[in-house]
Amino acid sequence: MNNKKKNEGQTDFSYYGLYLLDYLRTNKFEQATDEAFIRERADRAAGTYEWARLEGYPADGAQELAMRTLLEGLHYSKYAILREVVENEFSDDVPEAKRESFTRKLLPLVGNVFYIYNLSDDNFALSPDYDLLYTELTGAVVLYIEEYGV
Repeated sequence: MNNKKKNEGQTDFSYYGLYLLDYLRTNKFEQATDEAFIRERADRAAGTYEWARLEGYPADGAQELAMRTLLEGLHYSKYAILREVVENEFSDDVPEAKRESFTRKLLPLVGNVFYIYNLSDDNFALSPDYDLLYTELTGAVVLYIEEYGV
């Protein structure tokens, strides 16, 4: 099966570790290759779950707290935000089959735009800064397409 090959070499991760690894890979976070980061987060999430259950939380409530701990500060990847801009604003210019490769190619070229924004803020998408970042990325994509095409 594909899942077996995808997680090859990572079979000793816990449930939380495997979940986080998949999440980081899917959203193209830089931490996807940082085993120590994944293990530390997974251990904290498991600890949160255990603490919550001992405090009397139902399993669902404990799981929600554990997942919040696991994903804290990881809601917005540079790749996912740029991909959203490309999909929403340039669907007529960039064919669906080329969007992933286009986004991957463009990401290093617009990477410096992200540095003035706090993507680790779990409420970033609700802030005015998100709108500013979105607008800046849209402008950068326009300039790139005008200069180099898709």
